[in-house]
Amino acid sequence: MVQAWFMNKDEEGDQREERQCDPPRAVSLEDLKKLGVLYSYVAVDDNGKYREEGGDLHRIKEERGYNYEDTITVAPDKLPGYEEKIKSFFEEHLHTDEEIRFILDGCGYFDVRNKDDEWIRIKVVKGDLLVLPAGIYHRFTTDKTNYICANRLFVGEPVWKPHNRPADEMSARLEYLKALSTWA
Repeated sequence: MVQAWFMNKDEEGDQREERQCDPPRAVSLEDLKKLGVLYSYVAVDDNGKYREEGGDLHRIKEERGYNYEDTITVAPDKLPGYEEKIKSFFEEHLHTDEEIRFILDGCGYFDVRNKDDEWIRIKVVKGDLLVLPAGIYHRFTTDKTNYICANRLFVGEPVWKPHNRPADEMSARLEYLKALSTWA
């Protein structure tokens, strides 16, 4: 089961730390859903294999229209320019399309902003499938293992372009803000 919590306000230190408040303030799946963030669990075996046909991932792909996927491994020895990439992933940004990540192995954190502009940290591990809606401000980092392997899913051709904050006037952001009231 995915774990999520409000982050402490301290931006100093290692971005790969849990950064939980003291005392911790958990965030429920229902609270994430109110932000348009969707979560599913898909069983993955020790070899990174999952049941495709007739399984949960197949159903999710069908329901959401995902027709393209690739796999990314974020690790110093697997991703060229790792240090630069991990810094760019941690810049607060949004996308004009959903961001869908299905974790095959490893661990990382997606940080999203809530309605009050507070950071929520979402820990993802093997089997977690996370959907971030278009227009939500977010960022990503690995944990201290510096390793995560994930399928990236898309509707149509992949769109890789992040739009760093501020991007408040972009149509994806405006549509996201409008949709927030329907998810609450």
